[in-house]
Amino acid sequence: MADEIINRVANSKLVTFNLEDFYPEGDRVLFDIKDWLMEGLVLREKAFRESVKNHDWSQYKNNYVALTCSTDAIVPAWAFMLLTVSLEPFVEKVVIGTLADLETSIYQDILATIDVASFKDMPVIIKGCSNKPVPVNAYTMLIKKLKPVVKSLMYGEACSSVPLYKR
Repeated sequence: MADEIINRVANSKLVTFNLEDFYPEGDRVLFDIKDWLMEGLVLREKAFRESVKNHDWSQYKNNYVALTCSTDAIVPAWAFMLLTVSLEPFVEKVVIGTLADLETSIYQDILATIDVASFKDMPVIIKGCSNKPVPVNAYTMLIKKLKPVVKSLMYGEACSSVPLYKR
């Protein structure tokens, strides 16, 4: 009779941490202000304020918004602040930058609230493949949070992980 196959991964203390599990629902929107600038380059305060006043901000309800200007215009900080004031009652989060900057900021907030005490002295594998757009920066932020408490850190899947750290 052949030896019984034993699943050592299932019987180990290995804990999998999947950043995708923390991905919040909600549309991500890139709000480009270039169309509200004269010739896409010059911010005229009166016209800009009028555009802000007449825009339907409720359409961004429960969204995550990245504010940007895709032209080489010099945009004063107050313009983005004014947009934020209008968006804030409706959106989950607003940042100035790209959609990648937005995702990083979202994960920064999420990781700040995670209690890692349950990972103390445990071997932890950070799941690699993801169907959701988990930013690479989220992995580095997670390592910074986990490293002081875990026994070891790996990346990938239990069957083919890459060792990162061992105490």
